[in-house]
Amino acid sequence: MEFAYDDRTVELRQRLEAFLTECVLPAEPVHHEQVLAAGDPWARPPVMDELKAEARARGLWNLFLPDARYGAGLTNLQYAPLAELTGRSPHLAPEALNCAAPDTGNMELLAEFGSDAQRERWLAPLLAGDIRSAFCMTEPEVASSDATNIATRITRDGDHYVVDGRKWWSSGAMDPRCEIFIVMGKTDPDADRHRQQSMILVPRDTPGVTVRRGMTVFGYSDAPHGGHAEIDFSGVRVPAENLVGAEGTGFAIAQARLGPGRIHHCMRLVGMAERALELLCRRALDRVAFGRPLAEQGVVREWIAESRVRIEQARLLVLKTAWLMDTVGNKGAHTEIQAIKIATPAMAEWVIDKAIQAYGGAGVSQDTPLAALWAQARTLRLADGPDEVHRASLARRELRRWS
Repeated sequence: MEFAYDDRTVELRQRLEAFLTECVLPAEPVHHEQVLAAGDPWARPPVMDELKAEARARGLWNLFLPDARYGAGLTNLQYAPLAELTGRSPHLAPEALNCAAPDTGNMELLAEFGSDAQRERWLAPLLAGDIRSAFCMTEPEVASSDATNIATRITRDGDHYVVDGRKWWSSGAMDPRCEIFIVMGKTDPDADRHRQQSMILVPRDTPGVTVRRGMTVFGYSDAPHGGHAEIDFSGVRVPAENLVGAEGTGFAIAQARLGPGRIHHCMRLVGMAERALELLCRRALDRVAFGRPLAEQGVVREWIAESRVRIEQARLLVLKTAWLMDTVGNKGAHTEIQAIKIATPAMAEWVIDKAIQAYGGAGVSQDTPLAALWAQARTLRLADGPDEVHRASLARRELRRWS
């Protein structure tokens, strides 16, 4: 394994670091003020469009897609240090580069499994950043950590399918520019357990689609990621050609979509932890308590040292996983994908928590980014599969080696 950055990665990192320093970080307070002025937590502030235009002008666009027909053509190993940098401002930088969930996963899904017509109608404007999308899998009435529980029905009716069900935590659905939902439901409840589900494209303005409410995340709107919504689908009719792939392939498509999504989250989490550690160190050097700087307090030094160790461990495991995905494929890297999904959110949550502690009351206020960073890290212990599911699966795989 060779993790040294190649020339292209070095050059892109330099450009991205400059973009973050010159544009993104200064835009954070502007974004906050524009959201407050709009009076809508899911409003789309003008500063985001300005950032996106600047990112495109600097050639920092669609970096996540390894298929050069659609994106930058970077490998996972090349993209990892770039995604890490965007994690330093996770609420602005990913979308500014058109590299924000859920659009990234939805674009990957359409690029790999969509028909030519679906790619022309929906993938092209997503790649251009003209629209946004939502992914509708989780449901309020079932334990969605087991995706085979999904109860939403997708029923064939002549040249159409009819969708009935309720979704929540539908990521991306609160963005005012969200125009397309990718919905997972059951087309054949009597089929094999993992062949019952299908995915279908539902335009937002289809009759029968009702966005009931936006879902907050520890009180945050998570608007830069498109927000999350609870949605009713009642007798929603869409053309049969809106089915993604074939009937019964929905579960497999979901797993293919979630693999890259999980590592992208983990790449950004390393950057989130790095920003928290920087803030912790700055606070420790500047703040005096009981007659001496926090940096001279033994417990604070332990936090700093332990944070560096944990970040480096997580980064190396993420890079190994990226390298394996490039060399043996997502299936061959399954164990490592699960391992980073367990380890990296917990690492980031721990580091951010220590930074919050060092800031005291300011750490849980709106005056630092730490509270929002913590909320996102904690949420990622649930999103794309909770810790317990990944631990159980990982343990089964390990036990099979010795049985």
